[in-house]
Amino acid sequence: MDEAAYRQKFAEVVARPCVFEKALLARCVACECAQRMQIAEREAATCRDAASHSRCREMHDRLRHSFAFALGKMHDEEVLPHAQEMRVQCGGLKGLRQVLNGDAEVANVDALSANALRQWGDLAGIPWSEVVHAAAQCYKGRHG
Repeated sequence: MDEAAYRQKFAEVVARPCVFEKALLARCVACECAQRMQIAEREAATCRDAASHSRCREMHDRLRHSFAFALGKMHDEEVLPHAQEMRVQCGGLKGLRQVLNGDAEVANVDALSANALRQWGDLAGIPWSEVVHAAAQCYKGRHG
């Protein structure tokens, strides 16, 4: 299946693509709201819950913004290379879990984001610099 056909089929079948799909498919995190699916010969992930999807999108935006300096990016809306996006997703979620609970195992992204909001009130209250620092300790990537 060529790339254009894949993207068209993906858009037809996936209503809410998982915001943390890369981390989920790499199995560095899990989520009870995620559903894995096969499209052609590729694996994709979708979110089964609209509210969770919205929370995750906002969380990802905050992580991207917080990691911009660490990644040497002037604008956090730039498309990141795969390794840097993995650092944001895997490292960011593991770092958040570390700051919140003292361990970096993310068994449920949805519960992690709900617990973080309960702990700090809103996304602005999360100590993002601590999360980025913890991410560096929790996630080394493939070669680290």
